[in-house]
Amino acid sequence: MALINPHINFNGNAEEAFNFYKSVFGGEFAMIMRFKDIPNPGFPIAKKDANKIMHIALPIGKNVLMANDVPESMGRVNENENRSKISVSAESQEEADRIFNGLSAGGNIEVPFGESSCGSYFGMFRDKFGIEWMVDFDPKYNGKV
Repeated sequence: MALINPHINFNGNAEEAFNFYKSVFGGEFAMIMRFKDIPNPGFPIAKKDANKIMHIALPIGKNVLMANDVPESMGRVNENENRSKISVSAESQEEADRIFNGLSAGGNIEVPFGESSCGSYFGMFRDKFGIEWMVDFDPKYNGKV
């Protein structure tokens, strides 16, 4: 079956955000590539953007969370965009608590994590980098949605 792997654009703080995500999910980066690592005469990068992240990937289970920094020459990313959220389905309530508490630290909780009316556990927040997340655990599905 196909996997869905979210990709996030950042305004120069992708590495900081991904070190934070790694501290919550664990694991190791599958790739970190900086703009200076891919010289391309057709796409010149300003010196101030050379060390920014061209591509970073953090495997999480069978999925991969990916991101890059958007060079200033391409404009800024709208950090208040609210068209999408990253949804994490945990395999246990303990894992869901750990992920929700870890990722929401320093952010804005929109829906506190707790038992919902349908018997699942759910919470929603915007992390300290402006990325929106939903975390759930449903004992009926044992983390498989």
